[in-house]
Amino acid sequence: MPELPEVETVKNGLLKNVLNKKILNVSVNAPKLRYPIDADIFKTLKNEKIKDVQRRGKHLIIFIKNDLQIIVHLGMSGVIKLDSEKNYLSKKHDHIVIKLEDDLILSYNDPRRFGYWLFNENNNPLTHHTIAKHGVEPLTDDFNHGYLYEKLVKTSRKIKQVIMDNSIVVGAGNIYASEALFDSNILPTRPANTLKKNEVKKLVASIKKILIDSIAQGGTRVLLTLNGYG
Repeated sequence: MPELPEVETVKNGLLKNVLNKKILNVSVNAPKLRYPIDADIFKTLKNEKIKDVQRRGKHLIIFIKNDLQIIVHLGMSGVIKLDSEKNYLSKKHDHIVIKLEDDLILSYNDPRRFGYWLFNENNNPLTHHTIAKHGVEPLTDDFNHGYLYEKLVKTSRKIKQVIMDNSIVVGAGNIYASEALFDSNILPTRPANTLKKNEVKKLVASIKKILIDSIAQGGTRVLLTLNGYG
């Protein structure tokens, strides 16, 4: 399952290559991924431009119009590929293929079909049901030791479970939670409400450091491939 660093890496790659490009054609090659694919809305994307790409937790948000965004989750095996048109070769499990101007093909390949591409049809994608209950982003100032300490004192759950809870903080998945706890010398099975304030401060710093370092390295999985582009 992709975590924050992997999705951030995909977002940065898309911003570099597809921003403000016009959509010339969309092919939907499967009726559903985790959820049904709305092929009718995909048809309306023709001649629209990709205005922005943002990340919220483990989701990508592709902005098309003020009242239309695509909410993307890569699931267990999803990969976004960018090819020059001359280099693109259709592959099994290329479920969504978007032709952009400047001879660019964006395709979504997902053998396990556990990812999803859903539409949000208002001007606030953060209200979409897939992300509406997300907690704070770990690389923002909102994620600080005061915030986390207030959450921890209310629960006796294992500390690793708590920092992996997306309603508290998003994107600190299994690998990164383990690394951050190791870095801050905190046992993953320790009850969350036993951590002292100085330990929470160190844990927050470790989470931020581990995630920043992982983003710099492109994460642990390659979820965006470039062929003749980028």
